[in-house]
Amino acid sequence: MGYFRENIENLEAYVPGYQPAGNDVIKLNTNENAYGPSPKAGEALKNFSPDELRKYPQPSADKFRKIAAEVNNVGIDNIICTNGGDELLTLAFRAFTDEKRNVCWASPTYSLYDELSGIQGCSALRVTYQPDEAVQKIAEISASLSILCNPNAPTGDFITPDRISMLAARLEGLGILLIDEAYVDFAPASCAPLVKEFDNIIVLRSMSKGYGLAGLRFGYGIVSENLLEGLNKVRDSYNVNRLSVEIASAALADQNYFRKTVEKIKQQRETLRVELVKLGFEVNKSHTNFVLAQHPEAKQIYNKLFEAGIIVRYFDLDGLRDKLRITVGTNNQNNKLLDTLSTILPAL
Repeated sequence: MGYFRENIENLEAYVPGYQPAGNDVIKLNTNENAYGPSPKAGEALKNFSPDELRKYPQPSADKFRKIAAEVNNVGIDNIICTNGGDELLTLAFRAFTDEKRNVCWASPTYSLYDELSGIQGCSALRVTYQPDEAVQKIAEISASLSILCNPNAPTGDFITPDRISMLAARLEGLGILLIDEAYVDFAPASCAPLVKEFDNIIVLRSMSKGYGLAGLRFGYGIVSENLLEGLNKVRDSYNVNRLSVEIASAALADQNYFRKTVEKIKQQRETLRVELVKLGFEVNKSHTNFVLAQHPEAKQIYNKLFEAGIIVRYFDLDGLRDKLRITVGTNNQNNKLLDTLSTILPAL
């Protein structure tokens, strides 16, 4: 018998995207923002006094919460700050699931949900992800915790807030609906207004994608007020540090830079999609900062790109083995990718 709990012994650990050691590659595999954070985030870092690090941070990161409340048109008591969006997922599993309380999501989606359910030891009920059917399927199960990644990763599909509102109504009084909006910055609309309408809503937000702060590990939740107290009970004390609060606050406050950057990425996304189709890929419209490109030789293309110093994401999973997830890069990065593909493909 090992030292770990049996479910931990049997768990397959989450596998993050490959992180190269150097900067001599084109990295299009982990959906980082190619344009980086607001210059005001850099100013916040430059002006931060190391002396501040000897003191504990303000426990609930109220400086950031105030800005987030204004940006999202909610109250400060609708905001909870977390160490990346992943911590908010962890809090939800801690608070709402156990051996008797199950979780449901539509798959394929963010694979961390699997790890968290395995750690918590709760029953995970998975339905097949189809944008037109996912809401109804999740509603029929009525789990203690239901998760809907919207826009979905890795497919890039988007379900409108009015349809998600119907799901929240079906689940109200039965379970929590967590809407993972890590990629919503590139989508038509957010479900944030629903926290004013329903008492069972958690909306996850990330500063990694639209705001270019993946290395900072800062996220937040927009929640109905009645859920905040309970989530704080399972939140680690001082879970976000002083420096991250200052940088994240500066980035979030600079909405002008944010909007310009997001618009550039959305324009590049559509150009990339069109050019990939011309090369023979099947690529549906995406509402994220990546595209999912289907090709029968996906794994071989992935390997050839890797050899050429261009890293994209390949998932050796059912339903995804003929697809590549490609982060939208800068114009130069995307052109290099397309030029390399035009060389690779004829030789396959």
